[in-house]
Amino acid sequence: MIRDAKFRIGQIVKHRVFAFRGVIYDVDPEFNNTDEWYESIPEHIRPSKDQPFYHLFAENEKTVYEAYVSEQNLLVDNSDEPLRHPEVKIQFEPDNKGGYRHKQALHH
Repeated sequence: MIRDAKFRIGQIVKHRVFAFRGVIYDVDPEFNNTDEWYESIPEHIRPSKDQPFYHLFAENEKTVYEAYVSEQNLLVDNSDEPLRHPEVKIQFEPDNKGGYRHKQALHH
């Protein structure tokens, strides 16, 4: 059963366990990564595949990177700290909800 995503694209989130945060730039309704990636997660903290997974422009104290995180491991980040990941400024602009929205809406 596929659930609705709890978080939205442009929302700022932080990891429940690890010290990083980021902005969501894409959402998969359920796990959509490699088995190798999934198996690399220690079994005792490995999340269920049947939940939304989020693509983040992420950062920690030392670096910026992209992360793929299960919904169960995310929390809303209300810190109001600016994000320094360069892709955030390229792809997003601040919205009036404390998060971001895409700079250019795609039209089909």
